[in-house]
Amino acid sequence: MSDQIELIFAADTKLVAGVDEVGRGPLAGPVVAAAVILDPEQPIEGLADSKKLSEKRREILAEEIREKALAWALGRAEVAEIDEINILQASLLAMRRAIEQLDPLPEHALIDGNKCPTLLPCSAESIVKGDSKVASISAASILAKVSRDHEMVEMDRIYPGYGLAGHKGYPSKKHLQALEELGITPIHRRSYAPVRRLLES
Repeated sequence: MSDQIELIFAADTKLVAGVDEVGRGPLAGPVVAAAVILDPEQPIEGLADSKKLSEKRREILAEEIREKALAWALGRAEVAEIDEINILQASLLAMRRAIEQLDPLPEHALIDGNKCPTLLPCSAESIVKGDSKVASISAASILAKVSRDHEMVEMDRIYPGYGLAGHKGYPSKKHLQALEELGITPIHRRSYAPVRRLLES
């Protein structure tokens, strides 16, 4: 994948992490990021942007990534943090937390999107649509989505009636209708317009 773009880190850099997040758009739940350092001796076939893979394929690949990667880690920002610092800053915070959890720490990080987190323990570059261009970012997108999806299925058991297991917190018609009928839960993002409007009404 990475041969499609020109990366800026030095050729002798060994530990390069791909980083991505999931959960910017939902009205509920955390934003979750993952960082992955792939092992060049153990390539993983079929890595792609997690949004383009079936749920079953994501689950299979996530298990393979966890088994074969040199290192992988998750980071997150909670609903209260999203509401306090905004979703962009919360996404960057989650990505920084994921990178900081890697063992070993990377020498360089490839960040999906057009912004890099600050205060990283390594150099970094942002790559627009990196999850479809760079294998390690694809791997990170898969781990982040699988982790967050599992959490939202669990949240559906705790807060039944909202359909969280299906839409994963995104503003579907069913979700918006449930908010009107059932009210706002502790995992709803109060800074997001559909939730804020209910609070103000």
